[in-house]
Amino acid sequence: MSEGHRAAYVAFDRFPSAKGSAVHIRHMAAELFERHGGGLLCVLGGGDLPAYQREGDVEIVRFTDVVPNLLDRAQAFTAWVAEQLAPHRDTLELCHVRDPWSALPVTGPMVYEANGLPSVELPYAWPMVAPSTLDKIRELEQDCLRRAAAVVVPSSVIGKAVIDRGAAPDRVHLIPNGADPVPASLPRPEAAPGRYLIYVGALQPWQGVDVLLRAFARLADLTDLHLVVCSSVSPNRARPLRRLAERLGLGDRVRWQYTLPHEQVAAWLAHAELSVAPLTAGPRNLEQGCNPIKVWESMAAGTPVVASDLPVIREVLGDDGRFVPPDRPAELARAIRVMLEYPDVTHEFAGRARRRVLTWSDVRHRLAAVYDQVESR
Repeated sequence: MSEGHRAAYVAFDRFPSAKGSAVHIRHMAAELFERHGGGLLCVLGGGDLPAYQREGDVEIVRFTDVVPNLLDRAQAFTAWVAEQLAPHRDTLELCHVRDPWSALPVTGPMVYEANGLPSVELPYAWPMVAPSTLDKIRELEQDCLRRAAAVVVPSSVIGKAVIDRGAAPDRVHLIPNGADPVPASLPRPEAAPGRYLIYVGALQPWQGVDVLLRAFARLADLTDLHLVVCSSVSPNRARPLRRLAERLGLGDRVRWQYTLPHEQVAAWLAHAELSVAPLTAGPRNLEQGCNPIKVWESMAAGTPVVASDLPVIREVLGDDGRFVPPDRPAELARAIRVMLEYPDVTHEFAGRARRRVLTWSDVRHRLAAVYDQVESR
């Protein structure tokens, strides 16, 4: 590994991957590294990804240790990041991080990109986690947020959450996600059914895919309509939802696609009747907040969106979508049915939404302004 990098981007995320977080990392890291003549990217590995690779002036190092326990893995990652940064201590001018595990070893100027809060998300993955453990994680979050020269958030909801945890309000910067325009000529996927709804993304409980399946079961009379689930995670992670689909009698009406390359997902979105974002009304979406890339990409594809009526979705869609109360399959099914029956109105929504999409170039421009402020201090 060469010495002397001026910038580092660190994330407790697998990269690259089919998740929206990987799309975000790619664009944000590109802005950082173009600005500093290259840099060091520290991320999670796994699968066939190499532990080390070089792309021009960017060195990519991946944490590959197999540590089953999530918190033990996070702690091991923090120690590993410290080792990766050590050779560059004298030259690093800026570190951009996405989580407390990445932030803890950083000693110089730091931009903390708060897309999520482990103290809020951990109970979903580990329901038996002790309250004392969550308190300790919350303290880590607070320490990292207070130390940051700037905190970047994708939505105003998470902006409030980080300020409540001690981030200085004048150092919190709102930079939503984005999406690049999808060409109208994009070919239809060969495996696509004739008419279909689409869900794109991961399958955690807060995503509400179970609510969508129950809603779709109420549309059994629309025999030519399918549901396509473009899952960003492996088939093993989808087993509980696939079992639910079978119990609901959906059978072949649900098509499952797994970890598709990002460029292929755009084609599936572009040819769907509707895109559905059925987020639940839990703490992860109401108290922490998010800024779903799936919604931005649906808008960029010109695909109408029906979504849960939550502040984080309104912040992206404005009034240019159909909103339903979260966690209510019957109302979601009714909204889908109405949208399908009035395609002219539905596509008018989609046209307005497409015109207001932030591109990734727009996002990077906003990030560059944050870097300007940090580096001018």
